Amino acid sequence: MTKTKASDAKVARTGTQPTLNPGDEAPPGTMGTGEDICPECHGKGRIDGAPCATCGGSGTVIRAIGGA
Repeated sequence: MTKTKASDAKVARTGTQPTLNPGDEAPPGTMGTGEDICPECHGKGRIDGAPCATCGGSGTVIRAIGGA
C-alpha cells in the first residue's frame, strides 16, 4: 500500500497541479525536495510590507536536495 501525500490528494481532488511560486524548483511533495527559507525575504514572507514575490508570501521555497 502506498501513502498518499497531501499534494497528491489535492491533484486528485481538483485535477490541477499545486501552484508553484517563482522561487520553487519543484511542486511540494516531490521526491528529492524539501522546504527551505526564502532567500529574498529570509523567511518573513514580506518585503517592504508586500508579500514576497519569490515565495508567494509563505516564507519558504521548495528546493532540490543534493545527492549522489
